[in-house]
Amino acid sequence: MLERVSKTLLTMQRYSWEQGVAAQAFLELGKTDLAILLVRDAVQRQGSDGRLALMRTGEGVTDPAANGEALSVAVNATKEPTLQSALDAMLNYLLKAAPRAADGTLFHLVDAKEIWIDSMYMAPPFLAVVGQFDETLKQIQGLKKRLWNPEKKLYSHMWNEERQTFKRAACWGVGNGWAAAGITRVIRTLPESMLSEKQELAVHLKELLDGCLAYQRQDGLFHDVLDQPETFIETNVAQMLAYSIYRGIRGGWLPATYREKADQMRAAAHQKVDASGYVQGVCGAPIFDRAGTAPEGQAFFMLMEAAWEDYRPASRKEI
Repeated sequence: MLERVSKTLLTMQRYSWEQGVAAQAFLELGKTDLAILLVRDAVQRQGSDGRLALMRTGEGVTDPAANGEALSVAVNATKEPTLQSALDAMLNYLLKAAPRAADGTLFHLVDAKEIWIDSMYMAPPFLAVVGQFDETLKQIQGLKKRLWNPEKKLYSHMWNEERQTFKRAACWGVGNGWAAAGITRVIRTLPESMLSEKQELAVHLKELLDGCLAYQRQDGLFHDVLDQPETFIETNVAQMLAYSIYRGIRGGWLPATYREKADQMRAAAHQKVDASGYVQGVCGAPIFDRAGTAPEGQAFFMLMEAAWEDYRPASRKEI
């Protein structure tokens, strides 16, 4: 099943963040050679401003940075100056050129002063990988300040900075999945010298997971908008949360009691894989307003499986 899903992902057209998440999935499965090939094409499509994997005029501010983690691996593996230059250009864009709010929080779009929860996955993990730890935490805090709902323990989707109001207050399932998985990747990357920061992020991740799990269906899945049962049943958020839970237990910052929920989500996702290897029922590309298929849904199935495979050895001590 994993081989089918992986092969099908490679046949699908991908925007910048989708290329990045695909590369991350192959990295975590140990297929570094494929990840580097994906990165090479992201560099081939790098814009003059440094953004990677550009496929359209409407590409976002932070989405291209999803390619940065795999690009960093490629630089270390190949020592190629052209890849190092591409990495430097992507980082320079985020740190110096990208549009942002007055407090430095990156906008999600080039042409609108909007902050989206999607950015939690796109920029902070890359910034952490390249050692920009203060900027990593600054971006997380900027997103949390605007989009976190402490009563629901969920993130809203979009904030308009100019109007100081939500553009979309809905607690989008995949958006909360982006947040959980992004925070997970940051916790894994921050050095042990930043233990207190890692612990603080872990506490927040647990809050977020609890907020999401309150809306898990009997079948292990969730609705597209978590707290709106009239919205369609969606597959990918289950994969994203399962990935975050398996990684969290394996890393020691989540208790093993979360495993049952993750296993339910993983089993439900397996039921959604068709004979061709498509993960059905995810937020469907390219509009993401209905159930369908999408590269990110394929990639997160793979990430979930990589995290589960890493978690399951019986010799590991659970907390």
